[in-house]
Amino acid sequence: MDWYKALAEKIYPLLTTNTGLSQLWTNDVSGAGYVGSVIKFRINDVDPDFINAELITNKVLPWKHSGNMPEARMATETVFNLGQQDAQTFVRFTHLNWRESSDFMAHCSAKWAVFILSLKDAAETAKGKPFPDDIQIEHS
Repeated sequence: MDWYKALAEKIYPLLTTNTGLSQLWTNDVSGAGYVGSVIKFRINDVDPDFINAELITNKVLPWKHSGNMPEARMATETVFNLGQQDAQTFVRFTHLNWRESSDFMAHCSAKWAVFILSLKDAAETAKGKPFPDDIQIEHS
């Protein structure tokens, strides 16, 4: 299936289930699936957690950062907006509420691009590139 032809009904479960998310970001995911759940992503010594703030089927998926994280990322949230037009789905991703622009924010932006490309691969081929097979970028 071509990315531009992937329907929201195919992309939505990749972003809302443990099985789907394990194809995108890291193969160690738990807690996805319902509003208020804490999605736990485990990547070596980094343990980002997100609260599922709302789920509007095939449309909106906002996550709020939760738990132990770098101070710069506290109170931020990520939102995936899915928009359907004809046989094409647009994934509009935003990472909101940063306190300031920083090198860490730039690193996170680049890493999100890696995971969005993994989403594309998962939608097209049913096989994304989650950690540890993701594109590695360094942050100093």
